Amino acid sequence: MIEELNILRKKIDKIDQDLLKLLSKRLSLVSEVGEIKSRYGLFIYAQDREEIIVACRRKEAIKLGVSPDLIEDILRRVISESYCNENEKGFKTLCPNLGPIVIIGGKGKMGQFFCKMLTLSGYTVRILDKNDWTNAELILTDAGMVIISVPIHLVTNIVCKLPYIPHNCIIVDLSSIKKISLNAILSAHSGPVLGLHPMFNPDHGSMVKQVVICCDGRYPEAYQWLLEQIRLWGAELYFCNITEHDRYMSLTQGLCHFITFIAGYYLLKENIDLKKVLSLSSPIFRLKLITIGRLFAQDPQLYADIIMTSENNLILIKRYYRRLGRILTLLEQNKKQEFIDQFKKIKNWLGIYTDLFFIESRKILRQINHMQK
Repeated sequence: MIEELNILRKKIDKIDQDLLKLLSKRLSLVSEVGEIKSRYGLFIYAQDREEIIVACRRKEAIKLGVSPDLIEDILRRVISESYCNENEKGFKTLCPNLGPIVIIGGKGKMGQFFCKMLTLSGYTVRILDKNDWTNAELILTDAGMVIISVPIHLVTNIVCKLPYIPHNCIIVDLSSIKKISLNAILSAHSGPVLGLHPMFNPDHGSMVKQVVICCDGRYPEAYQWLLEQIRLWGAELYFCNITEHDRYMSLTQGLCHFITFIAGYYLLKENIDLKKVLSLSSPIFRLKLITIGRLFAQDPQLYADIIMTSENNLILIKRYYRRLGRILTLLEQNKKQEFIDQFKKIKNWLGIYTDLFFIESRKILRQINHMQK
């Protein structure tokens, strides 16, 4: 029996090795595709092409008696890796006559990411970090664009230190709260101003399928090339005004991060044995713990800024607290039917997103399950 198993396992190992060689060959071809896209200024992300590939392979998998979901999982992962490979081949320079780009805070994660993407696109990039201000005049004097990538509480002070930049220099703000930062920049600089908010963590390594929120500041015609460059990198641009941006960020970032913070605070105060609770937890609870752990693995100053800088965040958090109290009252009074009624109302309000989120969560939880050793 053992010998039979060993023979079969050796055959499986050989197939796995062949798969590795095929993946290597595919990535090599992808690199060639990346070179062509870079040369002709084509978008790195071709959504139609990706969906056609996945749909065709799913049909072929069914004919072969292979799970189409398995094939889609593999393909999505391979395609994602392919985009990262294409990244390294660079991108067409859409504004070749632009002066040097200066990234203030260029040694931070997002600053480094933009430095990488702009360098891959053929631009000259300079870094102005906290220890470089003695050379600020030399670094900034001929800048074609300045990107401010610093914590929100530092933006106003940074703007006051920018008298050296040319009047036609584009200033781009990357902060997560636009009212404070953009108003400060617009008051200090008479030239083009743009607010960008990348809605992703730069450790992803690619902009493909990522959202970047755009808030026009002044002279949008001067920075249209930059928006097109970002599209070339594979990102999806979403345009809104400053007020709308900050209102939605209060919900998706301010309140959301506060709730995650409270969950971590609760676990701390309860002194939960994390090792034991992980052994006993379902994939969905593990996902919640992953979300909590991810928050606390990052810069506390950043999250203090996101949660506490906007006055609107406090209003939302207080409203959340009151509504939590109302639901707690239902529990205290054992009003189970009223709880069920509220549950149904929420489900009806979510509408088609109920099923959509359920399907998406099932895929995520499957990945969580695969990751466990």
